[in-house]
Amino acid sequence: MGNSPSRVTAQDKAILDLKTQRDKLHQYQRKITVLTDRETAIARQMLAKGDKQRALLALRRKKYQESLLQKTDAQLEQLEKLTSSVEFALIQKDVFFGLQQGTKVLKEIHAEMGGLEHVEKMMGETAEEVAYQQEVSEMLGGRISNQDEDEVEEELAALEAEVAAKSRPVSVQPVPQVPLPNVPDTELPSTPSRVEEERQQQQRQQRQKQEERQAMLA
Repeated sequence: MGNSPSRVTAQDKAILDLKTQRDKLHQYQRKITVLTDRETAIARQMLAKGDKQRALLALRRKKYQESLLQKTDAQLEQLEKLTSSVEFALIQKDVFFGLQQGTKVLKEIHAEMGGLEHVEKMMGETAEEVAYQQEVSEMLGGRISNQDEDEVEEELAALEAEVAAKSRPVSVQPVPQVPLPNVPDTELPSTPSRVEEERQQQQRQQRQKQEERQAMLA
């Protein structure tokens, strides 16, 4: 007789669901890095324009997305330990509740990501874009912890300092004036030319020959 197919237990199903959630989370982590990098860039652009309010909103949205990922990652890590427990039957309800919550948060992350077109709306000034910014601000109001708000303020201050440093004109130190030496007013002795030297040499030789002849005739 053939072997009967193995029965899939509740623990097996929980482990499979957990793996699916973790795979989705890793996909979101890679995608959201692109978005949060852009949100940081938008915050810099807004600060350079003096629009601190929009810069703060971009950083708050970035912080909220990052905190969602961190919270879900920690929750899945805890569930991973529970599903491998030998006492799974005793904690089965807790595990499935945790998986349901994880699925809910993952859907929330997916909805919040929205793509780069939503991120770009954070610095728009049309009526639609301003309405979207207001909606995001109201949504974040009840979802960011006080600690996260403090960290956002610190990041904003750091970016302000960075933008201010780049926009500050570079002071150029004047080059000290080195006094030039005075031009001498005395006339330098002229150097005889080569032709003149040869002529003088010939005259000396002729005089020498004349002196020799006179000495012989004496």
